[in-house]
Amino acid sequence: MFQHKMNSKQNTVLVTGANGYLASWIVKKLLIEGHNVHATVRDIHNKEKINHLLEYGKKYKGNIKFFSADLIEKNSFDEAMRNCSIIFHTASPFKLEIKDSIKELINPALDGTKNVFSSADKVDSIKKIVLTSSVAAMYTDASECKNLINNEITELVWNKTASVNYQPYSYSKTLAEKEAWRLYKKQRKWELVVINPSLVLGPFPNATQNTSESINLLKQIGDGTFKIGVPKMPIGVVDVRDVADAHYEAAFNKNASGRYITSAYNTSFLEISKLLNSEFGDSFPIPKRPLPKWLVFLIGPLLNKALTRKYIRNNFNKDFRANNNKIQKELGINFRPLKQTLIESFQSLIDQKII
Repeated sequence: MFQHKMNSKQNTVLVTGANGYLASWIVKKLLIEGHNVHATVRDIHNKEKINHLLEYGKKYKGNIKFFSADLIEKNSFDEAMRNCSIIFHTASPFKLEIKDSIKELINPALDGTKNVFSSADKVDSIKKIVLTSSVAAMYTDASECKNLINNEITELVWNKTASVNYQPYSYSKTLAEKEAWRLYKKQRKWELVVINPSLVLGPFPNATQNTSESINLLKQIGDGTFKIGVPKMPIGVVDVRDVADAHYEAAFNKNASGRYITSAYNTSFLEISKLLNSEFGDSFPIPKRPLPKWLVFLIGPLLNKALTRKYIRNNFNKDFRANNNKIQKELGINFRPLKQTLIESFQSLIDQKII
């Protein structure tokens, strides 16, 4: 454990997986607002992964203290949680290229939730937990939207189709969030609010040390992987800074309760690619044509193992719709324009020489 200045009179809060893509923006927001941040990372001695957070600690009025903690180790969050009033539990693996879904996705997501919430039960100062879940806990395939009221996902919807073998990331998020609500109902000490983002994009504070799937997606669009065309697969997109603001409001806004879909735009990989092409197409081989379905079937699984034929059938040329009325109305979140998010995402990868 080591720390940077500690003199703030604001709340002391815990952010798990603090050096992650989204978590870094949450930490920045908290420090700007003057809070004391207890930041857990797997290895506090890996300065490359936390240098940007150290810089935030020097630049902004809040204070940051680092702790080592591991999702699958019981009691490893106990020390970091002391004197904290709010927990932002963001730590959970997000990978699509995996060999063992139980070991790499499901156990860390589920055990991490159990371990963090178990530690919270032992700390009297904890008043609220803000959990980062995902719209993946609500659906697996865009084709499911047609069976929902108004053909759209709302906070009432739960994922019933993902499994260990089919879209295990979605399954891990579903299991972890359901476990969070189960543990919440067993106690009366702390409140639980859940943020359910779609695909998170926006500037990357530390892209060279981050393994976010968001980076991989933009890199593939820009490096020629999809130069012959991009599949017309639907996706929800939201700016990472708006998701950080959503977490902040979930923590400190008295109206916050339940789940919040945090998705700004119902779009597609084709539209994302076209928008990026209009800005960067002269310098990078960014596609603007759609791949025909037969070709997606042929090469999709070669580009990404998650693009199975079943997934392609259930998503290709389908409509994805998520209703974000609740978060706008209750938490006052206004979303940045999609084009701004995409341009600033891609530019940050250029600036950090990722692409």
